[in-house]
Amino acid sequence: MSLNIVLVEPEIPHNTGSIARTCALTNTNLHLVKPLGFCVDDKYLKRAGLDYWHLVNINYYNSLEEVVLKHPDNDFYFATTKTENSYTDFKYRDESFFVFGKETKGLSKEILEKYWETTIKIPMVDIKRSLNLSNSANIILFEALRQLNFSSLK
Repeated sequence: MSLNIVLVEPEIPHNTGSIARTCALTNTNLHLVKPLGFCVDDKYLKRAGLDYWHLVNINYYNSLEEVVLKHPDNDFYFATTKTENSYTDFKYRDESFFVFGKETKGLSKEILEKYWETTIKIPMVDIKRSLNLSNSANIILFEALRQLNFSSLK
């Protein structure tokens, strides 16, 4: 079993580092869509991921479409605060992809419109702000893992 997290143009290195650490500990693949807002040898990125980097399967892409085209048989879910679909409304499958946008803007309007049927959100108080990217990724990932009975995890 292996789930997938996609970060589209992430900006903050310690968020990506924290997500990488979660990926390492859950056997989740990490997909990074360029441009990145940091260098992959950034000290804050490395520090947040601690010594888990060798355990993470990281893939780099030039566009989200490249990710989708490379994995045409997989389910993709797009995290946003702009939908009514709760992340708990869907039944996730092995190999599902969870797509997150950049910290300051989220996913583009064009991406959300194209994939509107599989947009998901984490319910929260409406104050025009949202949870930290790494927290959001963890919440959604662990719901998918729960639905899959935490297969291959102790």
